[in-house]
Amino acid sequence: MAAVRICGASLFCLILVSTQSVLRGDSFRRKLSVELNPGWPSPLPPVGDLLHVRAVGDNDTLHFLFCSLGAPTLLLVHTNSSSSTLEVDWTQFLTRKVSGSLRVEPESSILQSNAIVFSRLLEYDDVNNTANPTSDFFPPYDLRDFTWARLNLSGASALLCGAAATFANGSLCLKLTVFDSEGRDQILPRLLHSANSSQVEVWLDGVLPQATRSRFLLELQAVGGAYPLSRVEVQRSIDDEFTPSIFKVLQWLPPLNRTYGGSGFLQWKPVSYRQFSPVVEDGTPAQHSPPRPQSCAEESSGLIRAFYAEPETFGLNVSFGLAGEPFYNSTRFFSWTVLLGVGLPPMDSFSPAVLIMMAVGLGTPMILLLLGGVCVCIRKRASASSYEPIN
Repeated sequence: MAAVRICGASLFCLILVSTQSVLRGDSFRRKLSVELNPGWPSPLPPVGDLLHVRAVGDNDTLHFLFCSLGAPTLLLVHTNSSSSTLEVDWTQFLTRKVSGSLRVEPESSILQSNAIVFSRLLEYDDVNNTANPTSDFFPPYDLRDFTWARLNLSGASALLCGAAATFANGSLCLKLTVFDSEGRDQILPRLLHSANSSQVEVWLDGVLPQATRSRFLLELQAVGGAYPLSRVEVQRSIDDEFTPSIFKVLQWLPPLNRTYGGSGFLQWKPVSYRQFSPVVEDGTPAQHSPPRPQSCAEESSGLIRAFYAEPETFGLNVSFGLAGEPFYNSTRFFSWTVLLGVGLPPMDSFSPAVLIMMAVGLGTPMILLLLGGVCVCIRKRASASSYEPIN
């Protein structure tokens, strides 16, 4: 009977843990405020847009800055003040030549900052279908030279689309979403996010490739101050209920000896999709190169030039598709999603439904086995007590 009690207690603990995980998701929220081109005197600047999303917590603030002046850039500044503000000197900011034309005040409140620059789109002719991007590259598409449309805002989300001068048709789009609480995106790859993170979905749609067997790579630059993102760590899992067939998460993190609870991170799953409304069958692997030190990120991005004096930059490429996978020309579409945030990166865990099913699936046979053993013991004792010896 003690074993039965232990098994029942284990089942209760599993259900309690799953319930607590759900409750924690709603326990912390940030207050979001959105401002497009803050401080600009007329409706729109002559070129580019600057979006500022201010996410205020109990005693800190996250400043998300998304800019299309040059290569698209997302900058995250974390301060220890709930009253920190953004100041922009637009005259100097638009020149893209002056550091300090964009500031978060008070400067002493800044805990850390990290930025991601979407710098180049690379295309190569995979003649032998090896998905090994070492040669046969076409001239790269430098995203700072794209013609970018105005930001299209919807709540705490912004859509940016642009095209290169050499595009016959189609566009490259980036969709930013800033979150006020923990949750999960409803579209594959269904990344888990927290109130300390933002999400960027990138897609290339309808662009005429330069070869029938073209594949693409996206070059990213991670820019930081005291804690630059310089290494990629792989987190593996046995659970793929949210992104079927994908059992790992990649995290671009600061140096190991600099990692702490308030540092920044980039996080993604190694999968892209060949359709705008993806299903599992549309998934194709996304691979990355090792991060390497780079320079001149401030030349690609007006936002980097304006905020950082001497930034440290690491770059990597994300390639889409494996040998034998369909080429870009099959659908003329691919999408890929990444998170930028601070603190501990969100980690997938079994959902409450799965935990309960596991508890029931593992606990029920054990309970039945124990009950069967108890019944056998009771019957044996009953038969032994009714025995009458022969004189």
